[in-house]
Amino acid sequence: MVLLLPMNGDDTQESELVSINEATFWATVEVEEGRVIEINFYTDRTTIETPCDAVIVTNNYEPVMEFLDQQMMILVAHTQRTIDDIVEAYLFRELHDLAL
Repeated sequence: MVLLLPMNGDDTQESELVSINEATFWATVEVEEGRVIEINFYTDRTTIETPCDAVIVTNNYEPVMEFLDQQMMILVAHTQRTIDDIVEAYLFRELHDLAL
């Protein structure tokens, strides 16, 4: 599973999840068998070649139509902001589906 996260920086420990419109970096996080395989950061989302399975957003009011058109799952991290917290919440199924 490859997760796409809009982030405010490119540091795996210090950067935090932000609104799609506020993202200065995009992180792809590959999770396999309960562990992180690879994390990559991009300044431009259009340069990401890896197909992503889900995008993680901060709330239900994010502009996600583009991701829905690409058949991506939309998950909401209401309180989680760091990559570690988001991955942990994903693994324990604590992220919420987008409320339409």
